[in-house]
Amino acid sequence: MALSPSNITNFQHVDPSDSDDSLHKMLCVIRKHLDMEVAFFSEFVSGERIFRAIDHDSNVSPDINVGDSDPINESYCGKICQGEFEKVIHDAKNHELAKDLEVTEKLDIGSYLGVPIVLSDGEVFGTLCCYKSEADNTLNQRDLSFLNAFAEIYRELFEERMKNTTLYDQMAQTTLSALECDVLDIHYQPIYSVETGAICGYECLARFNTSPYRTPDVWFDEAEKVGMGEALQLKAIEQALNNMHRLPIDTSLSLNIAPEYILNGSIHKLLEGVDISRLILEVTEHSPINDYIAFRKKLAPLRERGMQLAIDDAGAGYSSFQHILELEADLIKLDLSLIRDIHIQPKKLALAKALCAFAKSTSCVIIAEGVEVVDELKVLQQLGVDRIQGYLTGKPMVLNEALAHQFTLPL
Repeated sequence: MALSPSNITNFQHVDPSDSDDSLHKMLCVIRKHLDMEVAFFSEFVSGERIFRAIDHDSNVSPDINVGDSDPINESYCGKICQGEFEKVIHDAKNHELAKDLEVTEKLDIGSYLGVPIVLSDGEVFGTLCCYKSEADNTLNQRDLSFLNAFAEIYRELFEERMKNTTLYDQMAQTTLSALECDVLDIHYQPIYSVETGAICGYECLARFNTSPYRTPDVWFDEAEKVGMGEALQLKAIEQALNNMHRLPIDTSLSLNIAPEYILNGSIHKLLEGVDISRLILEVTEHSPINDYIAFRKKLAPLRERGMQLAIDDAGAGYSSFQHILELEADLIKLDLSLIRDIHIQPKKLALAKALCAFAKSTSCVIIAEGVEVVDELKVLQQLGVDRIQGYLTGKPMVLNEALAHQFTLPL
């Protein structure tokens, strides 16, 4: 069936051959199996046939290169898609129509096989073709079926790449909206001193006012994938810092940060001229640090100015213990997975007890986060935990609510 011009569309170019050597290997397999000298994938763009990937015999120097183009209607590809040429041409130089085409002489085409690459919606992306300088009367329907099978594989690869590119563009646009529009908000979760029963600090947590609601981890993960992770994280930190002056002078402000933004100096620039004597930077278990010496060196100027370092998610995995041993943190935060049901799970209790003992011996402050029930709180108080954070004592709230929040911590 001929494919009419209305079926041949132009796409914003998504080249599945980019960084994908498998497609070039595919062309090599096709060329060798069919005993051809040249094999290529082409794309149709704005009336032009563009060569996207080419493989050729080492003894042949075809007069085409990746990126070259010519008019579709002057090519074998276009005429095959229009039904003007059969898909198998045994002897191009004696073919009634092909012999007069300029491209026949230019590329020295003797025999030719070509099939359209048709996307799932019926649109023609381009073609998969191969040729050699000699005529070949042995080419048959089986050879054509072989070529069609690879065209289908190419289609699947292209559509998957196009799907991923579309998702990437969507994620980039969504993240950009968070950076440019007023959708990012900072919530403050109170942290209580076990000794005094009063609020001694707040952890800043990003929230995004969008519908449907998406959790912060989704936002930050997607931002990382599209290269905007640093911009989004620093925007959240900057927004939190802008309100630090509204917090009681005897309270601290805790901020989460990825180690890479300490190592590359981004946080240092953001904190220039800022009083950071009440600031706590939390490094999470989920963020690997490959060079602890370099990390400590980068942190040193900030710590000299009064900033403190907390290891977040302690007890959640191996990395947190490495962080604790290597970074000489001021605070250790017990992960909520360790806190949950600690009053009825002896193994959790034993691990928490060991971490508390380590903290005391190294002059670290221990914070238990994720505390939700009174029984958990009582056990943690008995262990000698210094500070408490969780929904039991106060959920993350907008600033005005956080400042007005009251909870009586049993002493």
